[in-house]
Amino acid sequence: MRILPSGTRALLLELDSLEEVLAQYAALQAAELPVLDLVPAGRTILVIGDRDTDLKALAGRLASIEPGEHTGVTGAPVEIPVQYDGEDLSDAAHLLGCSPEELVRRHLEEEWTVAFCGFAPGFGYLAGAKFTWDTPRRSSPRTKVPAGSLALAGEFTGVYPRESPGGWQLIGHALVDVFDLDRDPAALLVPGAAVRFVESTP
Repeated sequence: MRILPSGTRALLLELDSLEEVLAQYAALQAAELPVLDLVPAGRTILVIGDRDTDLKALAGRLASIEPGEHTGVTGAPVEIPVQYDGEDLSDAAHLLGCSPEELVRRHLEEEWTVAFCGFAPGFGYLAGAKFTWDTPRRSSPRTKVPAGSLALAGEFTGVYPRESPGGWQLIGHALVDVFDLDRDPAALLVPGAAVRFVESTP
């Protein structure tokens, strides 16, 4: 792990893999650090202090925290009801070398974890632990992806929280809003949360 300065109030932790990010993020949360926020990404964690934070002392403490085997996933998973009726379901299955039915089975059986959030408010990048999800993005992105679309790209799955452009492979749609400003909390998916997709009949 490399610890780099990021502006005047933060440190950036650089790690070698998403698995390391998940384990280190969990360890940092458990350490109850005196920081304003921890922001994980694909290979980094941004540790944000306040104006009184001694970044040198904080860096020393961060360097001493060992991730261990703990992934940080606790409690019951967030359940998201979905229908697998996406326009790209067959194409995505072909890219993964399986049938559409097999893709659906794997997606339902996968142990998903919200690795990090980004792109749009409420958009969680979910990583799996059981199967390989190396799904190429579409060669031609769509200008409009409907809100609630369930999709695959690279090693991740995700649900579009609102209509937006996007190049992920659409395999279905969620039957619940993953981001709702009238709900507390607004975001259904937060880093470190376990997620289980549940197939719902039309």
